[in-house]
Amino acid sequence: MRNSRNRLAGPGRVAAVVSAVMLAVAACSGDGGSSSSSSETAAAPADAPEGAIQIGVLTTCGGPFATFEAQSFSGAKYALIEQAGGKADGTDPQDQVTDATVGDTPLAISYGCSDASPDKAVAEARRLVENVGVQILLGPLSGDEGVAVAEYAKSQPDVTFVNGTSGAQSTTLSVKAPNFFRFGGDGAQWLAGLGSYAYNEKGWRRVAILGEDYSFPYTQAAGFVSEFTSLGGEVTARSWVPLTQADWSSPVAQLPRDVDGVLLLTGGTNTIAAEKAFIQIGRDPGEFLLGGAVVMDPTSFTVGEQLDGLVGASPVPLGSDDQAWQDYLEGFGEEFPDVDAQSLFTALYYDGMQAILEALDQVGGKLDDPAAFQEALGSLQPSFPRGEVTLDENRNSVQPTYVVQIVSDGGELGFKLVSTIEDVDQTFGGLFGPDSPDPSRDQPAEATGNPPPWANK
Repeated sequence: MRNSRNRLAGPGRVAAVVSAVMLAVAACSGDGGSSSSSSETAAAPADAPEGAIQIGVLTTCGGPFATFEAQSFSGAKYALIEQAGGKADGTDPQDQVTDATVGDTPLAISYGCSDASPDKAVAEARRLVENVGVQILLGPLSGDEGVAVAEYAKSQPDVTFVNGTSGAQSTTLSVKAPNFFRFGGDGAQWLAGLGSYAYNEKGWRRVAILGEDYSFPYTQAAGFVSEFTSLGGEVTARSWVPLTQADWSSPVAQLPRDVDGVLLLTGGTNTIAAEKAFIQIGRDPGEFLLGGAVVMDPTSFTVGEQLDGLVGASPVPLGSDDQAWQDYLEGFGEEFPDVDAQSLFTALYYDGMQAILEALDQVGGKLDDPAAFQEALGSLQPSFPRGEVTLDENRNSVQPTYVVQIVSDGGELGFKLVSTIEDVDQTFGGLFGPDSPDPSRDQPAEATGNPPPWANK
């Protein structure tokens, strides 16, 4: 364990014993689209300590990514426990954390639930900001949600928005809300190195892509396509399936047969359904697939031994023996034994809250000057358990990416770290820029420049 159970404690930083109140909200719709049911509107917590800094945490509690509620909320809570002196009142996702402070200022935390739809995400962000009164919002989780929340952020300049795991490229490359910060990067950054692995290590030359039909998989595809085709590879087909798809056997069966393999860009229950569909047609996921960042989430291990050998890319160092990463896994497991610390949703929500706490510490635990807090946040160079990160001029991270492999050890699935790609920025080595078209179903069609600097290493 790291000796940092309360990193922000020290001279002049009294850890006052006060409660950080967490508002539980109603579960979201499970249909993956806009929900007709919504969380009850709530005012600021009546028992929040006077002068408390109000922080909202927004994630998906319904829809195809509902499984990541526990990971994201628990990741944020663990940062409060480890670095702000908080204490967990339970291990359920929306259980409270008490006693969290920065300096002598208490923290009051409120939850918001979306369902992966932009309308629901903005409705929850609006509720937290305008009704509850949060001054900082951590989230959302999914790609289209992030674009919508970043646009909403422009109307609330005194509120600071810190991305959760939303990975659409346009959120920071195009929308560029000055009060929206992303410490976890976008989906293209998360796939750095995977196109090179497909071309150089697997010897693939023709690839098909199968993914969910929205902005985050498009962004992941943009990174892979740009890297793979810059080396001479060809992406022959792209098949996009609605987030609400339950049966993936037909999309899998309709993929072209004259390819070396398939890049799978799915998440949550859709990943499991797609991988099982490949098995049903006699394709071994460990050999025939490469995985996007969310495909490599350990929630997919329920598919079983046929995932052995599956390679993908991730913003977190799955399988690493680095001491900071191991300390994080151990400490998190002690607090939340039923939640997987390896999930990128756990790690990136932890990172977002760590960044918030570090910036609050720099401004003395005061938010009377939101611009000063945002300046402190933007100048951070945090050392997260997953690696060191800086922010670019659009407040998006420059960070490491990891090529990882699912391996079986005595019948138990785990991860092996294959390679590390350092300092991946949002331009992807110069292949993307503010004038580039947003990633879409068929764009980019191929690389628009030379291979990124890591492609031939």
